Amino acid sequence: MIKKILAITATTFALALPFAVQAQEINFGIISTEATQNLKQDWEPLIQDMEKQTGMKVKAFFASDYAGMIEGMRFNKVQLAWMGNKSAMEAVDRASGEVFAQMVNADGSQGYYSHLIVHKDSPYNTMEEILKNGKSLSFGNGDPNSTSGFLVPGFYVFSKNKIDAKTLFKVTRSANHESNALAVANKQIDVATNNSENLEKVHIHYPEKFKNIKIVWTSPLIALDPLVIRKDMPEASKAKIKQFFYGYGKTDAREKEILMKLSKLSGFKESNNSQLLPIRQLDLFSKRNKIESDSVISDAAKKEQIAVIDKQLAALN
Repeated sequence: MIKKILAITATTFALALPFAVQAQEINFGIISTEATQNLKQDWEPLIQDMEKQTGMKVKAFFASDYAGMIEGMRFNKVQLAWMGNKSAMEAVDRASGEVFAQMVNADGSQGYYSHLIVHKDSPYNTMEEILKNGKSLSFGNGDPNSTSGFLVPGFYVFSKNKIDAKTLFKVTRSANHESNALAVANKQIDVATNNSENLEKVHIHYPEKFKNIKIVWTSPLIALDPLVIRKDMPEASKAKIKQFFYGYGKTDAREKEILMKLSKLSGFKESNNSQLLPIRQLDLFSKRNKIESDSVISDAAKKEQIAVIDKQLAALN
């Protein structure tokens, strides 16, 4: 009888063990905005502090693209992640994610900008000139799940002008922010998407290359990036992680320096999924404009699809 009880106890403990380990060991996903080597250098000090202050083992997870990060969270290979607003929306909708924090700039602002960039020697100085001459230009688009590299320019530059970026340019390719910036600086492509945050990093890491970049379009303000956590993480673990981020860099001089090197941040503030509302609206508006300008879809099908999107927009409002 005693052996049987011990066997049952051992089995129960074995079954519970993965959940206990999961609560103490987490993978922290970091979106691929630039070379992994640069990201590791910037994030590693914060991750080490996180381990010390939470008592958890934290491992950085670098995916080759945004989709890999979303899928990593979906299959519980990533429990915590820094994401852009667009990729965070995807993680919330299909990867059991929830927004819990938002970055805050060192100057207290809570936003950044998307850009179109060209080489400084380019004859083009405006978005309108780029669109007019697109057939002769090569274009570096962002990751399809990037807010500033894809969604925002996709809406304000292309959808609002009823233009399809895939057919406008002579050549179109997708890459991360840093790769696009360096390709423009090296005259490997004519025009590319980027953002104000990444251009600051290019300025720091590649000052000579940065001198070769010219901005020809700037977007409206975009909300700063969120941090996303899996909803099913144990509440005690969530509490430790939230406490760490909400307090990080508030008083400690060393932590402040780490945040400045990371992305000129002052810290993180509490947030939730409502941060993603403007991005959801942009996404739906882009889809609506694409349907409206589609010459293949019948008028009846177009009317039906637009009605569905309008209903979704009304629900968001």
